[in-house]
Amino acid sequence: MIAIVATAFASRGGSQLERTTWTQIGIMLAGATLFALALLAPRVSGAPARFRGAVALASFALLAVYTTASITWSLMPNDSWIEAMRTLTYLAAFAGALAVGRLAPGRWSAVLYGIACGAVALSLWSLLSKVFPGLLAPNDSFARLRPPSDYWNSVGLTAALGIPPLLWLAARRSGHAAFNVLAWPGLGIAVTALLMAYSRGALLALAIGLALWFAFVPLRLRGVVALAGVVLTVLPLFVWASSQDGLTRDGAELALRIDSGQALGALLLLLLVTTTIAGLAVGFLSAVHPPGARTRARAARTLVAALLAVPVVVIIMLANASGGLGGQLSKAWKQATDPAVSAPTNSPTRLTETSSGRARYWREASKIHAQAPWLGTGAGSYGTLRLRYRVDERRVEHAHGYIPQTMSDLGWIGLGLSLLAAGAWLVTAARASGLRRKDRDLHWDAQRVGVATLAVVVIVFGVHSAVDWTWFVPANALTALICAGFVVSLPTLRERFGAPEPEPARAPLRARAAVAALVVVIALVASWSALQPIRALNAQDAALARVEQGQLPQAAAIARIAHQRNPLAVDPLFELAAIEQARGNREAALRALGDAIELEPANVETWRRLGQTRLSMGDARGALSAFQVAFFLDPRHRRSWSDVVVASRTIAGTP
Repeated sequence: MIAIVATAFASRGGSQLERTTWTQIGIMLAGATLFALALLAPRVSGAPARFRGAVALASFALLAVYTTASITWSLMPNDSWIEAMRTLTYLAAFAGALAVGRLAPGRWSAVLYGIACGAVALSLWSLLSKVFPGLLAPNDSFARLRPPSDYWNSVGLTAALGIPPLLWLAARRSGHAAFNVLAWPGLGIAVTALLMAYSRGALLALAIGLALWFAFVPLRLRGVVALAGVVLTVLPLFVWASSQDGLTRDGAELALRIDSGQALGALLLLLLVTTTIAGLAVGFLSAVHPPGARTRARAARTLVAALLAVPVVVIIMLANASGGLGGQLSKAWKQATDPAVSAPTNSPTRLTETSSGRARYWREASKIHAQAPWLGTGAGSYGTLRLRYRVDERRVEHAHGYIPQTMSDLGWIGLGLSLLAAGAWLVTAARASGLRRKDRDLHWDAQRVGVATLAVVVIVFGVHSAVDWTWFVPANALTALICAGFVVSLPTLRERFGAPEPEPARAPLRARAAVAALVVVIALVASWSALQPIRALNAQDAALARVEQGQLPQAAAIARIAHQRNPLAVDPLFELAAIEQARGNREAALRALGDAIELEPANVETWRRLGQTRLSMGDARGALSAFQVAFFLDPRHRRSWSDVVVASRTIAGTP
């Protein structure tokens, strides 16, 4: 819990370089240390005889190596460097979780507790930003929940990742009854945050994850009672909140938000009390009058009938709507796939709409993918390269989907490595949770239920990543990676219930110590490398401070230091060019901008800087040539048009 909550508040969604970098360094060092300890420590009781998860770890490592290697051919090497550090961080997190599973295989329940508590804590903080907007979010006037990650889909996913562990806690037959009751108000907080984030992707991912959980885990009656009871309690609150302008309208006045927030706070307190009482009542009744086999069978049939009735009701409603069933399906398909369709507003109505900007982003990603279909254009390059294909001036950094983003950045090879890693994990996780066909007759004990719940958390994250790009949000990814690594580290179900495998001979301690030392050294080198962009930014700030003091030679020297610290970034070269131009060194300024263009030829900003510099030097024709390239790279931006017009008029002598 502490790791997830601290990561969420420290990184703030992964959009701020310095916050994210320090978070990544902490995760890398912690993961490498845990993995080294697992290599050196003697095998504990309950750990598998063989090193489970090695194939999944090696596949993930191949993806990380390929992502790092993409820097060498990337059109945006600095962005690729940042993505490489992100992938190495997640590799360390996965390895660290795998190590924890080796060191403490019996602590699976503690992992579930931590994820459940972390999700409730973060979801509660998101809701409190609406309850106390003047104190916690005075400048955040968006209707959808955003804190602490500053991204509503991340808030929705955080709640969705916590719901399976909370459902396990509410439905399990073991554990302290009073503690299990706390899952009910926790579910209430998570479901409320999920709905008020208006995240359709999170709802879809959770629906698929819960369908798998109910399909395999034999706690259906208890789980349905808990989930249905909480949802029925939350729905009136959500309906009320959907009618409040202070909660559903972007840009609402702070006074209106405060009034609505006070009422929301009172209703949330009522929700917590109601769900707690309901949990106590259900727990007491199930303990005094436990349902028999016939009751459970009837409940299962009722649940199946209710689930089958849902699509029937939906079909009837669509058939009676304007245009009939065919017209409604055609409309929904057009909204979901037409890039020209406008995105829905940030209001509760978006939950009933199928339109979004994803069709537009995915089409842009496919066009970028066509430039380098096998190798890709470099990790993280989508955000800049899409400017050539966008249809409006909206700034988007990600393709909102793991598959289109990976195909754009890393090509078919990168997508293949991603599928290899996912497949290796799925196979190992199926063995650990007993979801293979030949294992389904084995007993569903408490550990098997818990391991299956951990696997469902990973699947929820994976499904959500397919329709959104929350890979860059450290807290969301860390939650899934902890579950993923812990699951594949455990022995298979056959090993737990059958005869134990003979323990293979371990490598000599000296060899294991050497590997552990190598892992720690790699983590230290990667951490130091991840820090260089921040050191370069600090040097840039120091150079600007010297410029303000009129110390141009010293400023130029510091700008060169910034470039040395981060030789893949163009910003230090921009600063150096401006300083050299101020010093009157025209050739040095143009040479610095030429280096920037050579480094990132597909970056529209490098050509704009060159055009501006040439224009200020009186070279209007050279400026026009640079502006024309910038126009080609970003034809939708108004600045691309104005720069060409200004340079053309200057050549023609028109003011």
